[in-house]
Amino acid sequence: MTTTESESTGQAPDDGRPTPELAVIGMGYVGLPLAVTFAQAGVPVLGLDISTERVAAINAGRSYIEDIPSEELAPLTESGLVRATDSWDAIRWVDAILICLPTPLTGHREPDLSLVLGGAEQLAQRLRPGHLVVLESTTYPGTTRDEITPVLERSGLKVGADFHLAFSPERVDPGREDWTTRTTPKVVGGMTEKCTERAVELYSRACETVVPVSTPEVAELTKLLENIFRSVNIALVNELAILCDKMEIDVWEVIGAASTKPFGFMPFQPGPGLGGHCIPIDPFYLTWKAREYDLHTEFIELAGKVNSQMPEFCVNKAARALNSRRKALNGSSVLVIGVAYKPNVNDMRESPALRIIDLLGEEGAEVTYHDPHVAELTSRGLRSVPLEGDAVAEHDLVIIVTDHDGIDWTMVADRGDLVLDLRNVIPDAGDNVWRL
Repeated sequence: MTTTESESTGQAPDDGRPTPELAVIGMGYVGLPLAVTFAQAGVPVLGLDISTERVAAINAGRSYIEDIPSEELAPLTESGLVRATDSWDAIRWVDAILICLPTPLTGHREPDLSLVLGGAEQLAQRLRPGHLVVLESTTYPGTTRDEITPVLERSGLKVGADFHLAFSPERVDPGREDWTTRTTPKVVGGMTEKCTERAVELYSRACETVVPVSTPEVAELTKLLENIFRSVNIALVNELAILCDKMEIDVWEVIGAASTKPFGFMPFQPGPGLGGHCIPIDPFYLTWKAREYDLHTEFIELAGKVNSQMPEFCVNKAARALNSRRKALNGSSVLVIGVAYKPNVNDMRESPALRIIDLLGEEGAEVTYHDPHVAELTSRGLRSVPLEGDAVAEHDLVIIVTDHDGIDWTMVADRGDLVLDLRNVIPDAGDNVWRL
């Protein structure tokens, strides 16, 4: 969609399609599923993104996110319930705006709110009385109140009096079908009681359960707690896996036995490291904010350290496995199976597979990979190779990093001369299979 005269003047276009009631700023892994969820509930949605490629794809009914099939998006664009634009002026004529922009870390592992604040500045220039604005981007407690509010109030409008502002953390888990944007409970905290009411009213149109909380800070910290909980427990079981390796105890059998206790235990699985945009990133937002209060969150930071070291541990184990065959990692042919950060998605954000591939290359290994969801790794000059019996057999070592569905793991175990299984997908294999 190009900028039309009506968009530039802030008038809703009269083209026979439903007039958008909601704008979603940022049409990525969070924004597009959210837009589709509202549209499926009958709420006309305008998606705003600076990428002209994304805008064109959405308006053509083509999805670029695996969780949203094109067959699901196309009817919504055809009916006008979903449309996209790169024009900021188009948001003038919607009733509510959801901000779904990335919040990465800087090179010093400090919060980078530049995209969110830039979006808020653009929004402030077009804010009007009655607007509802909700920040969904993961951030530290106080962002909505201390960072977003002052920027939006440069418009001359006052939060709670002229417009409404709230925070509602995104809880998207790519690849899941049991819990979706619609069925996952939505936490909402507004700047005022009326702000919360407005946000709850909006989300109730598309989400099955909405959970109001007293302040934006509660909602902001809720998201961080959820992911810190996972990070800490994964670090615990990863550290246990390293210890079990030294003690020659099967960590997977230990976890299975502990899981038989019907209370007081929740199983977490060890692995090659953390990936995705949430768990490896979110804890550092809180540790950074905690320093403002002269508190060092050593427990959280230690978990990050343990998890970040797992790729090195996995490559060291790969070297030991090859040594058992009187082979060196230097010069060996290694096939990595799975490079996405989790099963059944094409999401490469923070994937530990990338670090493993880099470490293998630094040790002189000849690395290839197979991933049915990731066709190429352009930054590393690699393309996914077919996973056939002969291809598996010709490698000195096969490393299973991501356990995608649809892969014949029995064939991998049978044809692989040496296999390092980091996901416990081959529990009853022969001597050629090493496990984490």
